[in-house]
Amino acid sequence: MDVFQVHILAADRSFYEGPCLSLTFPASDGEMGILAHHASMIAAVLPGTLRWQVPGQPVQTAAVSPGMVKVEHNDVLVLVDSAEHPEEIDAARAQREADEAREVLLQRRSRQEHQIAQAALARALNRLRVKSADQGRFG
Repeated sequence: MDVFQVHILAADRSFYEGPCLSLTFPASDGEMGILAHHASMIAAVLPGTLRWQVPGQPVQTAAVSPGMVKVEHNDVLVLVDSAEHPEEIDAARAQREADEAREVLLQRRSRQEHQIAQAALARALNRLRVKSADQGRFG
């Protein structure tokens, strides 16, 4: 299977850069996959699970927040606000954040506060989903 170069960059760090066999990211119409020699494109990344496979290794996963992906000349750039390996996720903290966001959503607040709470809830639930899936695989 052919490889391509991938650069997964979060706002605070370079998350992964190197060879890749396949990459799957959450998009508006479901998951989108990329293999070597994919056509050039730019797409939005939604909060969800990013999956990629490095040659000779099992599929790796990460919880990602919104961002974008650019594919050009067998090189893929993924830019997201945040990316976390499952082992980096504190499940108790994510659960607290989800509970706090739900509480804010129940209160009558401004539209902006409501949207911020919705985003916080989506991020927390995604982190819990990725952590749970990882524990199911290895625990």
